[in-house]
Amino acid sequence: MSRSVIVTIDGPAGTGKSSASALLAERLGFDMLDTGAMYRAVALLALEAGIAAGDGALIAAALDRSVLQVDFSTQPPIIRIDGRDVHIRIRDTDVTSIVSQVASHREVRQRMVEAQRHVALTHARLVTEGRDQGTVVFPDAAVRIWLDARPEVRAHRRAEELRAQGIDVDDAAVLRDIANRDSSDRGRSEGPLRQPVGAVVLDTSDLSFAEVVDRLEAIVRECLAAAKARCGGVSA
Repeated sequence: MSRSVIVTIDGPAGTGKSSASALLAERLGFDMLDTGAMYRAVALLALEAGIAAGDGALIAAALDRSVLQVDFSTQPPIIRIDGRDVHIRIRDTDVTSIVSQVASHREVRQRMVEAQRHVALTHARLVTEGRDQGTVVFPDAAVRIWLDARPEVRAHRRAEELRAQGIDVDDAAVLRDIANRDSSDRGRSEGPLRQPVGAVVLDTSDLSFAEVVDRLEAIVRECLAAAKARCGGVSA
């Protein structure tokens, strides 16, 4: 490969971005970056430091004093704070409840965008998923994908994930949380959730997980083949 290749996968909560991106990256022989996990780690940092989710300046200062690392020695990669593995802790409900607000702060997003771009400099083939990867962080990515699903489908998937963890949840409450998260993500001024220009849209509502990954792989290979035909040198 003659240059770096970045595949961005954006979309709202509950579309299966993280799991599908991890398997897609494995199939392509790419590294995978879960940017949502990075923001969750920042939210956990705020919780542990006793900082209000609305105080962007203090959260950014705490982030500057800490080392947030994406550890690529494991598959999929895990998030560490000052060397501590937090990849399970960041999925807890207290983190989930504040991550959107934490991620809305300009000071936080500036630092995260810089960190994500640094990862791309050191990983030549990268599948990166989140909510602003194809719009803000890597708007010129070789492949930009928008993953979506109906809200009720996303809520059901999230509820099933929580039940699998032994957590008793109410489907209606999960749906309300999904709707609130969508509204918060789309309404924020910094890095709002929106479909990237030129993105390939994949609605996962009526697809199995295996079908989603198959479609994603086909999209990426087709896009990269088309790019190689136009200018040469890009391949998966």
